[in-house]
Amino acid sequence: MRDEFWVFGYGSLMWKPEFEYVERVVADLHGYQRRFCLRSIRYRGTPEAPGLVLALDHDEHAVCTGMAYRVSASVASEVYRYLRQREMVTGAYLESLHPLRLHDGRDVEGLAYSVAPDHPQYAGGLSLAEQARIIAISEGPAGLNRDYLFSTLEHLRGIGIADPELEALEREVRSLAGTPAG
Repeated sequence: MRDEFWVFGYGSLMWKPEFEYVERVVADLHGYQRRFCLRSIRYRGTPEAPGLVLALDHDEHAVCTGMAYRVSASVASEVYRYLRQREMVTGAYLESLHPLRLHDGRDVEGLAYSVAPDHPQYAGGLSLAEQARIIAISEGPAGLNRDYLFSTLEHLRGIGIADPELEALEREVRSLAGTPAG
């Protein structure tokens, strides 16, 4: 990638992008929902005891609100390599360009990583209770699975984005793990 580009973050990319960008704007991506539907065997779990992480799961009626980052041409190749290394590590994501509606009114095209529903790590359709059970106990090299959930919600709240499904999941995880509300 040699030209500037936009990338859409909906989970840890919102609160831990770890790449250089020149602009950051709240944005909507239509046709996808932020869900804990990807088994994590590398970051928030292990191959023996997978955790769950967020993924963009296709849902034609959904709108996912997240953060769009504009990456300048001067670092585009470096950032693109970094994103592929970070997001494509197990091949569970599909990389594609999507129209994004920025909350300042602009329409742009952005790179997004959605879950591959035919990948063995895909865990779509788990009940809230099953998601909570996994998240409450899982841990991987990047830390506790529940901290990933809590950090994502903290960031969403900080930028004024409500996510009732994740908030219900947080309540259940905190109850199971015995952690007080933040």
